[in-house]
Amino acid sequence: MVEDFEQCYRAVSSKDGRFDGWFVTAVTSTGIYCRPSCPAMTPKRGNVRFLRSAAAAQREGFRACKRCRPDASPGSPEWNVRADVVARAMRMIADGSVDRDGVGGLAARLGYSERHLHRQLVAELGAGPLALARAQRAHSARLLIETTDMPFTEIAFAAGFPSIRQFNETIREVFAVTPTEQRRRSAHRGNPAPGAGDSGALTLRLRRREPFDAAGLLAFLGVRAVPGVEALDGDTYRRVLSLPHGLGVVALTPRADHVECTLRLADMRDLSAAVQRCRRLLDLDADPAAIDAALSADPLLAPLVAATPGLRVPGAVDGAELAVRAVLGQQVSVAGARTIAGRLAAEHGEALADAMPGYAESAARRTGAEPARSAGRGKRAAVAELFSPALAHAFPTAAAIAAIDPEQLPMPRARGRALVGLCAAIAAGEVELDPGADRDEARAQLLALPGIGPWTAEYVAMRVLGDPDAFPATDLGIRHALARLDMPHDARSAAALAERWRPWRAYAALHLWATLAHGRKE
Repeated sequence: MVEDFEQCYRAVSSKDGRFDGWFVTAVTSTGIYCRPSCPAMTPKRGNVRFLRSAAAAQREGFRACKRCRPDASPGSPEWNVRADVVARAMRMIADGSVDRDGVGGLAARLGYSERHLHRQLVAELGAGPLALARAQRAHSARLLIETTDMPFTEIAFAAGFPSIRQFNETIREVFAVTPTEQRRRSAHRGNPAPGAGDSGALTLRLRRREPFDAAGLLAFLGVRAVPGVEALDGDTYRRVLSLPHGLGVVALTPRADHVECTLRLADMRDLSAAVQRCRRLLDLDADPAAIDAALSADPLLAPLVAATPGLRVPGAVDGAELAVRAVLGQQVSVAGARTIAGRLAAEHGEALADAMPGYAESAARRTGAEPARSAGRGKRAAVAELFSPALAHAFPTAAAIAAIDPEQLPMPRARGRALVGLCAAIAAGEVELDPGADRDEARAQLLALPGIGPWTAEYVAMRVLGDPDAFPATDLGIRHALARLDMPHDARSAAALAERWRPWRAYAALHLWATLAHGRKE
């Protein structure tokens, strides 16, 4: 896109929000970079440069626009579609890999040298892994400055900065204000810190592209919610998060032009990872206009797309958890798999009362209380709704399940052995199911395990690896949907039919599932 100056300039001139996240507009006369939909006056052609990322703009000395906040744009959908090393690196950097393991750890995970990885990222994005991670730290720091009353020293380290000096320099360079001035301006706009007080929670806005099928997404997640780990209450989905530095709890509520995200974390260093995992769970970086246009060209899917525009493929906040739930769902109903998963979580998951005692106490005080559901509720109500006695524990880790005797699991012995074997392979690093996993390699690793077949591998690829072209052709729900549409519905015919839906077969599968009542067998 950046190579096509005219297309980019038309998008900027029309304030087209569909291109937010695809590129940024750097204005040489002002030294500011903006998102394409910035409401400010369109700059002259001669004063404009189009760059692939906010990090590239920052690297060249441009500062973020205070009006459109380009650092808060939805992520580029390109990284969802592509499976090459640059896309894998971008997904891992967004998950905080550089802050946790350094550039060396990121490169090793991807199987490349640091030099080669740097060269690849600079060639495509105009910035290397350190610059990309720095841009993300700046965004995290701004969120904490404006939405909490945390001391700046704590914010610096929570956002991933190695020193308070680097934190101060970065905020001044990227936003052209000091941290103190940034907080003062936020308070002046009437935006008091929701993180202040005893709740320890903060409320963020997760941007998305339109259209957005919120009802279908919440229904999908709600009918599969694991008791004690997840809960759907009205239009708010809540769950426990297992993050690199501890547990967290999140409440996600769709709003008119964003998703309200209220978080409480045991360790604020997990902020970036928590936000990115919530974005992946709700598929917020997808390009629904492009997907709907492609699928609408098929006469079979056109009426389904027209009925539910902006449909999303639900992702996962933890790869091992979703893989376990996929095995539990083999040849049983959604309700049956949900019940077994709830028993596993209750018996082997870490209790919130142990990991986050303050949260457990607040939830206990709310027992029996009716949560606020008004679309216009304030931040205090949103924070209060985060605390729920319905959330009691995290989903068990792969290592915890690998230690269980398969004979003791409430399922057929063969499936129990498959589940324990899968978890042992994940815990040992023999199967990689994180954002940087190679999709084809992960499929091969899964299929090499006893008891793991094509349906499980494709379902994991769809929801964990974010592969937009994954398609479980053997799925019973898809075959039922095709039968209702008077189409051949054996697995081979379904796979052949789906060839015309590439590269969006995962979205086609969701459209087919949407024709069935939620809760039917998959």
